[in-house]
Amino acid sequence: MRAVVTGAAGFVGSTLSRRLRRDGWDVVGIDAFTDYYEVDRKRRNAAAVTAAGAEIIEADLVDMDLGPVLDGVDVVFHQAGQPGVRASWGDGFAPYVQRNVLATQRLLEALRDHPTLQRFVYASSSSIYGDAESFPTTEDTLPAPVSPYGVTKLAAEHLTTLFGTNFGVPTTSLRYFTVYGPSQRPDMAFTRFVTAAVQKTPIEIYGTGEQIRDFTFVDDVVEANVLAGTTATAPGSVYNVAGGTNASVNEVLQILRDLSHGELDVSYTERAIGDVFRTGGDTTRIASELGWKPTVTLQEGLARHLAWARDTFGTSS
Repeated sequence: MRAVVTGAAGFVGSTLSRRLRRDGWDVVGIDAFTDYYEVDRKRRNAAAVTAAGAEIIEADLVDMDLGPVLDGVDVVFHQAGQPGVRASWGDGFAPYVQRNVLATQRLLEALRDHPTLQRFVYASSSSIYGDAESFPTTEDTLPAPVSPYGVTKLAAEHLTTLFGTNFGVPTTSLRYFTVYGPSQRPDMAFTRFVTAAVQKTPIEIYGTGEQIRDFTFVDDVVEANVLAGTTATAPGSVYNVAGGTNASVNEVLQILRDLSHGELDVSYTERAIGDVFRTGGDTTRIASELGWKPTVTLQEGLARHLAWARDTFGTSS
């Protein structure tokens, strides 16, 4: 099987690329190495991907010639995009339109009537739900994003579905719920938490810490991608990928205190605009149609994330 992984130097993309190589796939990764966070971190991820035997092409999906890289592809795992809720307001919005909406549209257009494509798997987000009316939230819930980031992720998901239902492109969208684990972006909560635990530095929490998230370990998200990429489903299918944790940020901090055998220097500030209070995904559909279920508990996943931080940023008792 030949796979193209976009965003292959990012958190999920690099983890997925290495998993595919272990499974014997031919992998070509694409990444623009944008500077949303330190490019050096992406370079390290890319080095691990190439060490696993994959090829990395440094290019921007918005203007690159997609034909040659998609030639002979079996599965496209579209992980690339502009992340982050807080940066998507105001003047920061333009890159979200370019890298989330336009890049996805160009990929889908290039894959219309593609002779070898078996699956196109799009990395969507639970941000498309906004402040959902019920929990656990099913895929049939009306999307109502509360951030510009969520709006662009929903637009790209709608495009993915439209190309499936109108042109028969074999598309699947996976709505990720708060992915965490080794190599997570440095601006994300868990990486900030475990790094602070290792380096004995302060942790700033947006809001009261009582906000609830459905945290999902990266290996479980990768498994969902592999299943979506190898299972025949109706074009335009959409699935939640959720860990089933439903823990508050404060509960996560308490687990981290226990794991690190020490106190954390935690302070609280105003809630960020566009952050929802609660997320929680119903995974009945993906369990039934793809045979997927989360396998990594929050405590186990956080312990693995902390161990990675110790290896990466120093040691802590």
